[in-house]
Amino acid sequence: MPLIKSISGIRGTIGGKVDENLTPLDVVKFTSAFGTWLQKNKNKKDLTLVIGRDARISGAMVNSLVTATLQGLGIHVVDLGLSTTPTVEIMVPKLNADGGIILTASHNPKQWNALKLLNEKGEFITGENGAEVLALAESQDFDYAEVDDLGKYETRDDAFDIHIQQILDLPMVDAEAIKSKKFKIVVDAVNSTGGIAIPQLLEDLGCEVVKLYCEPNGQFPHNPEPLKEHLGEICELVKKEKADLGIVVDPDVDRLALVDENGELFGEEYTLVAVADYLLKNKKGAAVSNLSSSRALRDVALNHNSEYFASAVGEVNVVTLMKEKNAVIGGEGNGGIIYPDLHFGRDSLVGVALFLTHLAKENKTVSELRATYPSYFMGKKKIELTPEIDVDALLTKMEKEYQTEDISTIDGVKIDFENNWVHLRKSNTEPIIRIYTEAFSQEEADELGDQMIVKIKSLI
Repeated sequence: MPLIKSISGIRGTIGGKVDENLTPLDVVKFTSAFGTWLQKNKNKKDLTLVIGRDARISGAMVNSLVTATLQGLGIHVVDLGLSTTPTVEIMVPKLNADGGIILTASHNPKQWNALKLLNEKGEFITGENGAEVLALAESQDFDYAEVDDLGKYETRDDAFDIHIQQILDLPMVDAEAIKSKKFKIVVDAVNSTGGIAIPQLLEDLGCEVVKLYCEPNGQFPHNPEPLKEHLGEICELVKKEKADLGIVVDPDVDRLALVDENGELFGEEYTLVAVADYLLKNKKGAAVSNLSSSRALRDVALNHNSEYFASAVGEVNVVTLMKEKNAVIGGEGNGGIIYPDLHFGRDSLVGVALFLTHLAKENKTVSELRATYPSYFMGKKKIELTPEIDVDALLTKMEKEYQTEDISTIDGVKIDFENNWVHLRKSNTEPIIRIYTEAFSQEEADELGDQMIVKIKSLI
């Protein structure tokens, strides 16, 4: 697989040839670039960086390379070892560090790994910063430290304790209400670090935990993306155990999917909807998601006389708009909860605590809670184009075709019809247009996607 160099970091498959896969040389080069960029940006050499990794098989090797490279630049390293993306994000400002690196390929299969880059706030670096790091990697303009100036190395094993305590201290998390319910919960953590963090949080909240794939050995027992087709086992186990719900997280624990007491998926889109319902019921303010997320969040916000805003796709874009609108809650429809009272990053742990508080206070089963929200169905299609076709010009034509509708062009073209919507986005990596739709039935969502494909072809 090709090495993917993006503004948010670098990812690829382990092994193979330099510059084509994520090889040791590539890890060293991009770590050197990020470290050097931070040194230039802060105008000092002896920085401190926090690093942590998910449990994937290549993690220890990549960790060694990253750590040694940073020390070679004269940068001090605080190594959290097995961790989660949100835990590293929280520990960067907690330790007054200058930045962080998370070693995870998120929901990608086991052969993948990646370096995700954080600034001193524990937030993903901006697109502009990312471009500067990539340029440094290309020029390889690195200046390593002399022997007396090598960076120091230390480990911390209290990061989960700190992260969980910060969650328990949040005014909107009612630990006593949760404890009173004595929830029985099945957890599928796909044999990564969520298998440590999520049960620890649940036990602190007085829940009985049934563990499924919670051994952090990196041997993913199924595709690690928390989609319906990969989650048959937990759905069955929830029913067998007569559990109140099931919790599913991806390898780096920034996406949260839920299973109701009948073994039915709550719907990844509805994790954010339920949490937003609880928060906006108690505090007026804005909710933010991206353009490809469910309309249900907008409906819930309007129901609480709150505002809803949509950003371009991508966590950095969601966070930027949340700050601009001073949002109470935000995130992405893939189960990513961003709760700014804790930090500006997708965080399954805080999502679990807020959802369980909501569930306890509503005094409903998970399926009963789900039934209180409008049901939408999403469709995802794509249309392949020949490389010579001007995709931007094509999207402009589509915008003109539907100019009488409610249209957004901040990220491709999104057309909001009265009862459904379609979002057309250009792929960054291949000559295709991605077509996302949402409607009141799956059939209608798929049909709308097919109609758009016909319309696009007629305009070529």
